[in-house]
Amino acid sequence: MTVSKKTLAGLGSAVVMASLAFGTGIAMAQEGQLRGNVRVVIGSTSTGGDTYQNSTIVVDKLAEQLDLNMKVDAVGASSAFRTLDRDSRGNTLMIFHDQSYLGYLYGVEGYYDIFEKYTIGPTVAINPGNAYLVPKDSPYETLNDIIAAVGDGETVRVAIQPGGVSEIGFSALKNAIAIEHPGQEDNLVAVNTGSQSDKNQQLFDDQVDMIHGSVQANEQYTRLPEDDQKAMRFVWLTARQGTIEQAPENGLGKTTREQLLEYVEPNVHVTMGDDETFTFDKEFFFLYNKDMDPGIVEQIDEALTEIYAAGEIQEVQKNSFFIPNFKPSEEASEYLYEKMSRYEGIIENIK
Repeated sequence: MTVSKKTLAGLGSAVVMASLAFGTGIAMAQEGQLRGNVRVVIGSTSTGGDTYQNSTIVVDKLAEQLDLNMKVDAVGASSAFRTLDRDSRGNTLMIFHDQSYLGYLYGVEGYYDIFEKYTIGPTVAINPGNAYLVPKDSPYETLNDIIAAVGDGETVRVAIQPGGVSEIGFSALKNAIAIEHPGQEDNLVAVNTGSQSDKNQQLFDDQVDMIHGSVQANEQYTRLPEDDQKAMRFVWLTARQGTIEQAPENGLGKTTREQLLEYVEPNVHVTMGDDETFTFDKEFFFLYNKDMDPGIVEQIDEALTEIYAAGEIQEVQKNSFFIPNFKPSEEASEYLYEKMSRYEGIIENIK
């Protein structure tokens, strides 16, 4: 059988067209999917802090699940937001915590309304260790003692890092004093400092009466004898009772879960009015560029759903004193927006 040149040319064109169509099909199949190297920036510059530690646990599992190269990069909040702004392809993702919206509510430079500017991704974990501490020889045995003292006109100085997670508990305490002892709330004085070591030093030097800290960073100081200059004790953990109840039974260090429960509601009551008690869980979640393909949002949600269903990540998180708290993107966005609105009221009340 003889095949003409015209027929061969036609067949060649068909093969080329089929190849192009096949290649286009592959490209289309890749749309809405993470691919290549993925950089996950975080709102912290520390590779030893809770944001890096928690993010690494989640990102390592996600990289394994999706068979991708994903790396956590500790660049700090301002840089992380700027980097996320520049990349809508999905090669840059962000993980941060409540500071991302609290910074905006407090008017910190470089923070914006995340619900307007970004797409909110899933929540992944809670750090239950947000705490306030006093010197072990402090005359204030409980947080209620501090509220009563401020209400009686005593000045109580509190070391915080302004503009976010460190300050929200202070704001809630000030608001509670304004409700219970109107006009006395200014006796609770913020001493604005920087890092946790700066806050600790303020307490060591008797420059403040109470500091914001964490179970992870400060538990070691609570084990010191009372006559040690660095000895501290907890008076308040802002986490919900149900959050602490999910922590490992042995707690952290030499402080058990039962001991930690002494410092949360209902044992510690910081009123928000109308019989409502203030609580605050420090929660970690993803943020995405607003223009990122919704298919990638769905892909990450599905991957994390499978990861959390398998159950292994929860054990890893709890061993590092994190409480697993996965919510897919849509649910997380609604939940976090309601949470922001709740705390916005407190901040507005004390301005």
